[in-house]
This record gives sequence, structure tokens and C-alpha cells, in this order.
Amino acid sequence: MKLRQWTVTPQGDGERVDRLIARYLPELPERSVRAAFLRRDVKLDGKRVPREEKARAGQELRIYLQEDDPENALLQVVYEDGDVLLVNKPAGISVEPDGKGGLTLTELCERHVRETDPDAPPPAACHRLDNQTCGLCLFAKNSRALELLQDVFRRREMEKYYECLVRGIPKPAAAECRAYLVKDAKAGRVQVTDRPVPGGKLIRTGYETLEAGPVSRLRVHLLTGRTHQIRAHLAALGHPILGDDVYGDRQWNRDRKTRTLRLCAVSLKLDTGGTLPQLDGKTFSIRAPF
Repeated sequence: MKLRQWTVTPQGDGERVDRLIARYLPELPERSVRAAFLRRDVKLDGKRVPREEKARAGQELRIYLQEDDPENALLQVVYEDGDVLLVNKPAGISVEPDGKGGLTLTELCERHVRETDPDAPPPAACHRLDNQTCGLCLFAKNSRALELLQDVFRRREMEKYYECLVRGIPKPAAAECRAYLVKDAKAGRVQVTDRPVPGGKLIRTGYETLEAGPVSRLRVHLLTGRTHQIRAHLAALGHPILGDDVYGDRQWNRDRKTRTLRLCAVSLKLDTGGTLPQLDGKTFSIRAPF
């Protein structure tokens, strides 16, 4: 048996044990977590607990895994060269440390590059995806590439497309929508309004309907890159993303038995103006896992 243990942070206070494990071990398949609970191999402060048990800050959480549990599955690398590493980020893992604990995508990428070069500098994220958003995430493997690519993202000299599942059928079937977004950093969320407001920043979100129905599939073009833009903007349009309990319809999510956000970054195309010519003109794409 393999033992994994952590001390519950203040951010994890009141969180279900199974959700904490998913955060601490995002690569561990759900079937392995379920099997550990069935074997009664999950403990809080030495006491066996069910998956719905609420943890408290300062408690010691332990899970005993079978030797063949694939907790260290290989990182899903989409593209790699001497300058960049493009990976398919799974949902439920943060790109960088966020105070809630758990393995980060940055740590996974660092582990990957140092398998071939132990002295390699740690890769750095060129942009961010929310913890619950999956899909393409680009890392720079050196300081020059990081500076160049951060400038590319800042100047929006790239094209980013997402797929998502939303409630209802958008009308029209395709549109470019404009609004204003106000960030409430203290609350950790944003608000979207139709009119300019103090502190509001213009957002532009394009979409086209790929499949229409009670749950529609959209392809979303992120024309500006604000915090939680797609989630908040679609919710403001009356079509919240399935699995979004922050901006969406929690009861609808429960009725659909969906606890994970159905939003994936599926396509990325860069224009570095020749500074990283191996990337120019290439479109990198993946399939959404839903």
C-alpha cells in the first residue's frame, strides 16, 4: 500500500473529503478514489470516514492506495520544442498555487521537463485557465520565450477557441456579444453589465451553436481575455454553462447530475511575428472530453 497524507488548509475547511482528495491528487482516477473509500482506506485524524465527511482545517487526511493505482499518469503533452510546452490541462487542477493546496499543472510540467534535463529551468505559464476549466495551456521553457509569448497574449495576437455545454438554445445561433465586466477580487467573482460602469472593462465573446437542444454545445471565440469571462458572459446572456455553480444554475446542474464544469479550451493559434517561427501559422486542437 502507498500512503498519501496532507494537513487540511484553512481554504479546505468544511470541504468534503472526496473533493479534497481530487484536489490533492488530480491525476488519480475516480475509480481509485472510490475503491479506497470502499476499502475504508481514507482517514481523518486516524478515523475512517466516508467520502461525504466534511474536513476541518488542521486535520490530517490520509489515503492508502494500491500499488497499481495510476496516480502518476503521464502529463498530456500536445506539443513540445526547445521553447514551449503545450499541454492538455485536466479539470480540477490549478495552473499555479492558489492557496487551496494540491498538485499544480506547473509542478507537473516541471517534473516533465526535468525528466530529460535535470538542470532545466522550471517552465512558466504564459496564460491561465480556471481550476475547473480543462484544455490547452501553454508554458514557456525559457525566459525569452516567456517574455515573447506573454506579450503575444497581452496584445491578443492569437486565436483561442473553447467548447462548452450550456442551458437552452442561444438566439441567434451565432453572434459576437459585447458587455462590461467588473471584477470583485475580494469575492473571487465578476459581474457582467450591458452598460459601462465604474471599473468595468469591455469584453467581447463570440459564439456559434454546434448542437442545439435543452443542453446546447457552443464553440466560443474568446476575443478579450478577462477573468471568468466566458462563464459570466454566457450566464448573463441566459445560457449558463453546465456544471457552473458560481455563475450558473445550481439546481439545473444537480438535475443533470453534473458537478464538473463543461468548458474546454480546444484550439489555439499563435502569431509571434517570426520571433518563434516554429509556432507561427500552426493551429493546435484537441477534442473536448464531454
